Amino acid sequence: MKLYSQYFKTDILSGLVVFLVALPLCLGIALASGAPLFSGIISGVIGGIVVGLLSNSQLSVSGPAAGLTAIILAAITGLGSYEAFLLAVVIAGAIQIILGFAKAGTISNYLPSNVIEGMLTAIGVIIIMKQLPHAIGYDVDNEGDFFFIEKATGHNTFSAVIDAINYSHVGAIIITVISMGILIAWNNVKVLRNLKTVPGALVAVVTGVIINEVFNATGSNLAIGAEHLVKLPVPASFNDFFGQFSLPDFSKIANVNVWITGVTIAAVASIETLLCIEAADKMDPLKRFTNTNTELKAQGVGNMLSGLIGGIPMTSVIVRTSANINSGGKTKVSAVAHGVFLLIAVLAMPVMLNKIPLACLAAILILIGYKLASPAVFKHMWQNGKYQFVPFIATVVAVVFTDLLKGVGVGLVVSVFYILKANMKVAYFFKKEKHQQGETVHIDLAQEVSFLNKAAIKQTLMHLPENSKVVINAADSVYIDHDVIQLIQDFLKIGSKDKNIQVTLTGFKDGYQIENSTHVTSN
Repeated sequence: MKLYSQYFKTDILSGLVVFLVALPLCLGIALASGAPLFSGIISGVIGGIVVGLLSNSQLSVSGPAAGLTAIILAAITGLGSYEAFLLAVVIAGAIQIILGFAKAGTISNYLPSNVIEGMLTAIGVIIIMKQLPHAIGYDVDNEGDFFFIEKATGHNTFSAVIDAINYSHVGAIIITVISMGILIAWNNVKVLRNLKTVPGALVAVVTGVIINEVFNATGSNLAIGAEHLVKLPVPASFNDFFGQFSLPDFSKIANVNVWITGVTIAAVASIETLLCIEAADKMDPLKRFTNTNTELKAQGVGNMLSGLIGGIPMTSVIVRTSANINSGGKTKVSAVAHGVFLLIAVLAMPVMLNKIPLACLAAILILIGYKLASPAVFKHMWQNGKYQFVPFIATVVAVVFTDLLKGVGVGLVVSVFYILKANMKVAYFFKKEKHQQGETVHIDLAQEVSFLNKAAIKQTLMHLPENSKVVINAADSVYIDHDVIQLIQDFLKIGSKDKNIQVTLTGFKDGYQIENSTHVTSN
């Protein structure tokens, strides 16, 4: 409780910044998914308040995820109705709860840090590339579409940036530049940095709204039109507001396709959540660890509730989480606060929020992207050596040019290759010494020797010279695979006799059923 009270004010302000980032993403992802706009807000509110309260993570922020848009779009079309899709979301949530109790969240412990770093950096690159068109007033692509091939235009991320130059809006550019200037000054000018009670992102947004209102009032051609502003649904009455909620169609419970969709959503949402949780823990300035099984249960409850009242599925989301950490969030209060702000926004001030230029929000996101993908990150990974850098850069490239899950999959394959390669090299320490009585070879086995090391040890034993002596020392070994033990025993029985090699075994534990002694052979 002390931690919550210590950072309460900071977390509330951080939640406000996350809210500003999350609002257009909730709407954009819903639009890209072919779902009602309000469904994205439902998912964001539940992801903030419900999952935020139940989650064990102090920094992760949940809401609708870009990685699910293709699945949602295909499911709504394939199942024939939005209500049938909502049933699939409820099923997905139930499956996630089961996965949490089955402790499936522990698989995240096996994700290499270089792949997580690569994923974060790639997300930063994607954010920058995706927000550049919005920053200059080209808002054809939906906010929240993080795929390389853009659904709205059919163009790719790079060509969209080039296209945007031809359709740029001077008013949007002015607001972006001023917003970025405010954000940079807020982080670097000492006087402004000390104004902790006012987040720079809020100042940038308010300034952007005021500038555009001035443009509108003076009839300037720099005025930004409605197509370049936030588009929050504005209900005309309470009945209209409650009419935006939907209920799942439980009559489709026996539909196999509904279950297939539910399983698919549960699998993809769980993987994305675990990836984000690992990334959040890595970025946590207080270096805390999240119980991933608890997180799966929290996500499951959130998705069940979202499906029951008309929301699209959610995951823990890197963009929101990064915004939270970068704006000073320290506890889950910020995630809950962002959900509360979303709820208040929909209920009390949708008209006011619809005056926010997307260019303002693009400026905030671009700086978040830069922090994730700064040159310092590439330099740091390069200095760590090729075994860290190659999987890292492979993950970055793959995520940017495909999507999050495929890119991480590529990174994992490359990382495993380098892990195996390195593992084979450190299986033992190989040393030769010259003595008067002949050549002696020392092989000191490592702490863990797996079947992956069998080939390397076999090659060493095969190339020992005739009439030599070899000492195989297992004193430091905690584990030696049965295949390696069998290889040494075979060498004792056959290989050493063929070449008249004297073999000394030392340090082998009793459980290996191999005698520690000197084995002398003679032809």
